[in-house]
Amino acid sequence: MQLNTVETLITIAAIALGTMLTRFLPFLLFPDHHRPPDTIRYLGRTLPPAMMGLLIIYCLRDVSFVSMPYGIPELLSITVIVVLHSWKRNVLLSISVGTALYMLLLHLF
Repeated sequence: MQLNTVETLITIAAIALGTMLTRFLPFLLFPDHHRPPDTIRYLGRTLPPAMMGLLIIYCLRDVSFVSMPYGIPELLSITVIVVLHSWKRNVLLSISVGTALYMLLLHLF
């Protein structure tokens, strides 16, 4: 099914409005001169690490530690990412080196 011009424009406008709403709403609800509620501040501190933990669990859910390659590519890549990020504090460097290492290890094992 193909959208006509009007339907395409309506779809683009709805997506743009939804994106703008989610980007601007926090700044409208919590301006700089007001302190956000304690609940919002708590969520701002706890949700990013929680999401990273969920992503790690999601990425490792199908890794078999009892059969070849025993999770070696994943564990080595995670170790390199953690060490590199602790050392250099550069997210882009950590992610790119970790991904490249993981791809290389997948081909080697």
